[in-house]
Amino acid sequence: MPRTAPAPISPRIAGIAESATLKVDSKAKALKAAGRPVVSYAAGEPDFDSPQHVVEAAERAARDPRNHHYTPASGLPELREAIAAKTLRDSGLEVSPAQVIVTNGGKHAVYQTVQTLVGDGDEVIIPGPYWVTYPEVVKLAGGVPVEVFAGADQEYKVTVEQLEAARTPRTKLLVFVSPSNPTGAVYTPEETTAIGEWALEHGIWVMTDEIYQNLVYDGVKAVSIVEAVPELADQTVLVNGVAKTYAMTGWRVGWMIGPAAAIKGANDLQSHLSSNVNNVAQRAAIAALTGPTEPIEAMRQAFDRRRRAIVAGLNGIPGFRTPTPQGAFYVYPDVTALLGREWGGTTPTTTLELADLLLERLEVAVVPGEAFGPSGYLRLSYALGDESLAEGVARLADFFG
Repeated sequence: MPRTAPAPISPRIAGIAESATLKVDSKAKALKAAGRPVVSYAAGEPDFDSPQHVVEAAERAARDPRNHHYTPASGLPELREAIAAKTLRDSGLEVSPAQVIVTNGGKHAVYQTVQTLVGDGDEVIIPGPYWVTYPEVVKLAGGVPVEVFAGADQEYKVTVEQLEAARTPRTKLLVFVSPSNPTGAVYTPEETTAIGEWALEHGIWVMTDEIYQNLVYDGVKAVSIVEAVPELADQTVLVNGVAKTYAMTGWRVGWMIGPAAAIKGANDLQSHLSSNVNNVAQRAAIAALTGPTEPIEAMRQAFDRRRRAIVAGLNGIPGFRTPTPQGAFYVYPDVTALLGREWGGTTPTTTLELADLLLERLEVAVVPGEAFGPSGYLRLSYALGDESLAEGVARLADFFG
């Protein structure tokens, strides 16, 4: 008897684009596993191990029976207190632990924030270049991502005038990220204040992703938008986590902080979506936020050294125009001058094609600009060893020089 074919999966799920950064990283790792000497600038994670005191806290937690059972969906009270203290220290915002929800990494916090704030047809302004996940989660919520792009000539930072030109009666949310993934750009206090005051004036919610706020250089501080404009706290959700600063990407602990109504909605969602985050990882996160800072500072200094090395190296290659980032651990060179020209018998016309060429011919993995907005750019993470970083730049210099 003939069978009826099963119905297709959800159109929203079918319409999701795979994470380009994870896709490139996976391909690079597969080539490495096959024995090829790939230098990968693709992964957005520190190459350092998690600090020893964090690991030891997890070991103790795993042996403690109280961590073997369900705990509050919003997070361990001790961790929420530690997050509130960090937020006051680094973001200049005094919050109650009741305003904190612990999530399964920063990505979960981003997803849950957008699901909580955005409805069908709501427009979300996303300054570009942007992290690959932002537009996808907006679409999953039924919202409409609105890209506002700033190129290398603007140091990858949008202006209030650009935001105002993109605003419509449907604008519900602004995504604000400083320091930026993928560019490493850090907004000045004055720029942050101007954008915050614009959002406040027009009643626009803000999701500020502060996951890189402690990875800054040259004496720069990434001023939180709620510190710059305190009144904005009533319409702002802060997302953050331990992944980048503390080299804890695999532990999957993030958080979101916001006003009561948003947090109530997000907590209700999380109670159905995932319940509590892994208790052992939460105990490890407490140790990260309250423990010694020397390992953290050592990593930051290593990133700073690599930052200066990769900017100098890339800017010495014809066709690479690389602004100096002040935060995170990425560079984002403008390589439009390389497109439409023959390189090794191939003429790439997009950075998708250029990135494929670099991986196949040079065994250098980078993420093309199409993952973050327009073509013409490449993202390179300098969160890899000094020798590998230098080797990759040398291959690029030989090929394009």
